[in-house]
Amino acid sequence: MRDKSLHRPDTRAAAGDVRTPHPSAETEHAAGIGRSTPRPDGALKVTGQFAYSSDLWVSGMVWATTLRSPHASARIRSIDARKALALDGVHTVLTHEDVPGAKTYGMKVADQPVLAIDEVRYQGEPVALIAADDPETARRAAKLVQVDYELLEPVTDPQRALDGTARDVHPGGNLVRHVKIRHGDLAAARERADVVVTGEYEVGMQDQAFLGPESGLALPAEDGGVELYVSSQWLHKDLEQIAPCLGLPADKVRLTLAGVGGAFGGREDLSVHVHACMLALRLGKPVKMVYNREESFFGHVHRHPAKMHYEHGATRDGKLVYVKAKLVMDGGAYTSTSPVVIANACYFVTGAYEVPHAEIDGFAVFSNNPPCGAMRGFGAVQSAYGCESNMDKLARELGMDPLELRLRNAMTTGTVLPTGQAVDGPAPVAELLADLRNRPLPPAGADLLPGGLSNTTRGEGVRRGVGYAIGVKAIGYSGGVDDISTARVAVSVTGGRPSVAVHTAAAECGQGITTVQSQIAATELGVSRVVVLPADTRIGDAGSASASRLTWMSSGAVQGACRELSRELLRRAAERTGRPAESLALLDDHVVDPGGSPLVSISDIVGDDVLERVFEYHHRKTETIDPETGQGDAHIAFAFAAHRAVVDVDVELGLVKVVELATAQDVGKAMNPLSVEGQIEGGSAQGLGLALMEEILLDEQGRVRNPSFTDYLIPTILDVPPMPISVFEFPHPDSPYGLNGVGEPPTLSSTPAIVNALRDATGLALGRVPVRPDDIALAAQPS
Repeated sequence: MRDKSLHRPDTRAAAGDVRTPHPSAETEHAAGIGRSTPRPDGALKVTGQFAYSSDLWVSGMVWATTLRSPHASARIRSIDARKALALDGVHTVLTHEDVPGAKTYGMKVADQPVLAIDEVRYQGEPVALIAADDPETARRAAKLVQVDYELLEPVTDPQRALDGTARDVHPGGNLVRHVKIRHGDLAAARERADVVVTGEYEVGMQDQAFLGPESGLALPAEDGGVELYVSSQWLHKDLEQIAPCLGLPADKVRLTLAGVGGAFGGREDLSVHVHACMLALRLGKPVKMVYNREESFFGHVHRHPAKMHYEHGATRDGKLVYVKAKLVMDGGAYTSTSPVVIANACYFVTGAYEVPHAEIDGFAVFSNNPPCGAMRGFGAVQSAYGCESNMDKLARELGMDPLELRLRNAMTTGTVLPTGQAVDGPAPVAELLADLRNRPLPPAGADLLPGGLSNTTRGEGVRRGVGYAIGVKAIGYSGGVDDISTARVAVSVTGGRPSVAVHTAAAECGQGITTVQSQIAATELGVSRVVVLPADTRIGDAGSASASRLTWMSSGAVQGACRELSRELLRRAAERTGRPAESLALLDDHVVDPGGSPLVSISDIVGDDVLERVFEYHHRKTETIDPETGQGDAHIAFAFAAHRAVVDVDVELGLVKVVELATAQDVGKAMNPLSVEGQIEGGSAQGLGLALMEEILLDEQGRVRNPSFTDYLIPTILDVPPMPISVFEFPHPDSPYGLNGVGEPPTLSSTPAIVNALRDATGLALGRVPVRPDDIALAAQPS
């Protein structure tokens, strides 16, 4: 049922003793760039033999657990741990008084306590740590710790938090950041608009729902430092926060990436990191921490819930004149990455379209709800949903086909964004939309009726709908951040054969960065044996596995180191063969002539030496946006994805079946086509979840009602439809090999495409996601 095709622009433009998960990842005869290369960790993962961070083990280790607040807002009067300490097998109980260094940390602002000091600000905030001989004893001891709370009225409504009618969650007030973008002349634009539509749209709190809960193993070191093996997305940012809290210099805190069972932004913030290290240093013993599923829901940030007001103005023939929007995002109890998430949401309020005038206000606020931060799409998911929903509303008001409206306003290279920046890379919006338009629609059939395999509907009230959406997002760090990635590559001879070792801190979260690094080394150096060493902080920063940046940035670093080594190898070969270095190449473990004939083996060239190069890659400079106007060249590149969703809806029962979810996406260069397809499928599935089922539900007191996969629903194989994919390759001029980011764009357009299809089928407004059966069934009933 899957129909995947690859389109290139020239044919389409016109149209220790620690048991660690993977001490190294080795590939033999690694396929070159642009081929579907087997992943070195693939066989272990599909056979269940891969060890994740929760599988780490070392002799003599103790187990730790966290005591968390049951309240969303309360003062702590006292903590009494005597009963817990009296339990046989308990080693220690730690509170905020035992934090050896800085008592707070944070991704952007250090406002989050390592352990609650005098107040808890969300349900699940860590209050105490317990270490014991086994996890069961640790959990029993946690129940014996007595905490005297003085309950406070929680702030759970972000609008009240913003308008000043609720108390301050933090002494400085409830506003995290106000982003303002002023582009063109809105007053004059309103005069020219023939048609104006407004809409209110809301996005619920989505969880990353990775399958491997937070876990790590901390070992005290002989030099007074600590070794931490942990699942993470950004080891160096972790280190930056951990070391001050431990009161240690950075060189005494050493992190190694353990097996990561998914991330999607949820592992950018700290979880077990400081807690495990504190206990290991206090006890002088290895300490292991593993969250269970329920604790995982409290132990990481989530996608920001958002309420958005959109106003689109257009001429009668469908040309956009202006967009005005207001976004309010609930950041929860602490800052995390909220200042950047709200900025990213505002950057792309107007979507992948030519919009000459815009007025955008975005607010991120504090509340006593769970902290929110990074999740795949990073703010652009929310604004894409609002924009694409209102575009469909505009099309209905104009009596115009929704796809035609999008094509008429499609962004192109040279389009000036609301931030004043001109798009200088590929912007194939029209090509992606045209591909979806030309794709045949799936046939109707009894096997596609809503209700799944149980045949819960007979189809009397079933209606079919088709919806389109397109999303745009910046790739890499924006707003003046100096994005960096470092790689060390070494060539040596082992067993008579040349071998390449690649060392970076790039976090393999399942997206395939280990494979890409080995592909690059094999391609650039012509060596068939490549070893990718474990990611750790002994090598320079690689940045985060986020912002769809890791392949771009780490590829640049590995490519740079390899090309320096290549020049050295060819220089040596030139001396050996008497031929000009520029006439030689590296291929199949040999130096070859222009015709590809071997001249000398790479092993002979290297000999007993170890040739090594370290390369630090930076992307081009960007600017911070002006705080009053939002103007500035903030981004290095943009990625685009479009979806067409086909749904069948039983309007009487509210049941929905997504019949097909077709995608067209520009990836710049498909470094590993199979991995590219997997990323697109995964992002589309998460967008489907947000559209129809995924939401963390809170009660009026800010307590999570569904912290389990029984009650927090994610798509299963029975929910995910066929996903035909068209992969376009429009090389980006500034990136290694012309590649572009892949992982996040599918989440932007999949959700609004599905909901637009639901609107097409039912005629309902459906302003909030996820859309639930009663949203359809109750609304469809006659009044």
